[in-house]
Formats: sequence, structure tokens, C-alpha cells
Amino acid sequence: MVCYDQENVSFFYNMSKKNISERWQTKDYVMVSLGLLVCAFVIFANILVMLAIFMNRRFHYPIYYLLGNLAAADLFAGISYMHLMFHTGPWTIKLSVHQWFVRQGLIDTSLTASVINLMAIALERHQTIFTMQLHSKMTNHRVVLLIVGIWLIAIVLGLVPSMGWNCICDIQQCSNMAPLYSRSYLVFWAVLNLLTFTVMVAVYTRIFIYVRRKTHRMSQHTSQVKHKETVVNLMKTVVMILGCFVVCWTPGLVLLLLDGLCKSCDVLTFEKFFLVLAECNSFMNPIIYSYRDKDMRVTFKRILCFPCLGWQQKDEHSGVRFNTLEQEARKARDGDGAQTNGGPLVLKDAENMQDSTES
Repeated sequence: MVCYDQENVSFFYNMSKKNISERWQTKDYVMVSLGLLVCAFVIFANILVMLAIFMNRRFHYPIYYLLGNLAAADLFAGISYMHLMFHTGPWTIKLSVHQWFVRQGLIDTSLTASVINLMAIALERHQTIFTMQLHSKMTNHRVVLLIVGIWLIAIVLGLVPSMGWNCICDIQQCSNMAPLYSRSYLVFWAVLNLLTFTVMVAVYTRIFIYVRRKTHRMSQHTSQVKHKETVVNLMKTVVMILGCFVVCWTPGLVLLLLDGLCKSCDVLTFEKFFLVLAECNSFMNPIIYSYRDKDMRVTFKRILCFPCLGWQQKDEHSGVRFNTLEQEARKARDGDGAQTNGGPLVLKDAENMQDSTES
């Protein structure tokens, strides 16, 4: 077995027939410009979400901590992708093997952490809805352990190629999209993410079926309008979550599978476009999971207006109400909770089901 660990990056690119531009071309400028624009929005949006969760005491619950961790993962994805933009195109030929693995490892770690966070949020929502709770009873200690576990898994998966699962000593197994990665690793990574996607589909489908049955029973206690709004709002959220994931990730994952299983397939034509599309999921997450929350929107406005108006220390008199869990439950029993944007995803549906149970 011959190892080529002393070769430069251009050697592996030539072996995989992936050309490195020696001069900047129009398509290189377009891709780098588009990538940097996406990165800027990803970084800005996720910093905004993290600040909102930190500054507003109303968001100090497990689900929001997971949303904050999702924002941190997507923020890291934006930074990693920006690093990639400054080490791609004609710059790639100047990279050493170690630098190339660092570049790809950052991308793999950040995107894996984002996907695992999405699944953790789905499981948290499942547990909350099926136990008829307004908020999850998960302790802060468990939330911290869950977050640490997410990042440990993401870091390990990001380091696996540089730790040996590569094609440096098996040049015939080098992939076309990532010339230093083994085809078997690309298949493993793509299948793992597709399985994660399948779990998310199953979880949200089960939530929808459960809530739909509950709302059918609730119809005898609530108005027909409220019954329809509950089902429609849940359906919109599920469709947005799964639709965004499918649109952003499926093309890239299919391309990885083709690269790993089919040596003769042309996978390089749309490679960079699909990579940008996958990165777009990182700025769609704050929109779907956070912006749909009314209190999150109010907090966003206050943060954005801070440079002009200054932060007014009147939280208790503002539109953002810092209620306790008991106060929220009391509001839900009185029917007031159904008219406010209680929280992300299906929190309002949990409140409605809680009303049905108590009645």
C-alpha cells in the first residue's frame, strides 16, 4: 500500500480529474460573491437570534436553548463557509493537505451540528406534545448535556476523514467532489443525513396525526374556527420545516451518493451551486423557528433599534411579557393563550390540547 501524504492538493485534484482554476474566471467570481452574501446573512440572522434568546427572559426554556444552539451551529456554518470562500477557486492550489482537511472539516462539523440540532428540536417537540406540557420539563443540566453531545458527535464526524477515513493511501477510492475523501465516507455521511431526515419526517408526521386527532376531539369544546386554525398552523409549520430541508439538502446528498457509488457520473457541474443551497438552510432556520414567534419579532425590533433609540430598561411595560410557567398555564386555561403567539413550532397546539384535557 502506497501512501501519498507528502503530495500537495493539486496531485489529488489531478487524479480525480477535478480541475483547479489557475486564474479567476467569471464563474469563480459569481460563486464566491454569492457565497459571501449568503454567509453574511447567515451570520447576521443567527447572531440576532442568539442575542434575542439571551436578552429576553421569556425565552429561558429548554426549547429556546435548543434554538439558541441551532443558531450557534448555523453561525458556525456561516463562518466555516466564509472560510471556504477564501480558500477556493485558484486559492485551492496553494493549500497543503492539512489545510484542505481543516477547510472541509469545518464545513462537515458545522453542517452536521445544524442537522442534528434540527432532529433534537423535533424530538423535544414530540416529547412536549405527547406529554401535554406547555414547556418541556427537561432540566438545564440535561439540556447542557444534550448540547454538548450534539457538538461532540459533529466534531467527531468532522474529524473522521483527517483521522484516517480518506483516500491518501488508497488513491483509487478518491471521490470527485472531495478529492481527498474516500468514496465510502461520502456514502456514509450522505446516508447518515438521509436517515436523520427520515427520522424528522416520521416525528413531525406523528405529531401532526396526534394533534389532528386531538383537535377533532377539541371541536366539541372550541369553535370550528379555532379547530381549523390549529390544524392549518401546524400543517404550515411542518410543511415549511420539511420542505426547506428537502429543498436545501436533498440535491447535495443525492450528489454525494452519486459521487460515492458511480465513478462515471458527472457530479462536478452543479457541485458548488448545491453547496450554496445547503448553506441556505442555515439562514432559513432562524426564519422558520424564531421569526414566527411574536415575542421573538418584538425582541428583534428592539435589538435592531438599539443603535438609534438606545435600549429602554422597561421590559415589564413593553410588548414582551416575562411570564412564569404558571402564569402561561393559567392564560392557557382562560383561553387567552390561544390568541398569542406562544412559541415556536407547535407550542400553541400544546396549549390548545391542554385546554381540551382540562375541560
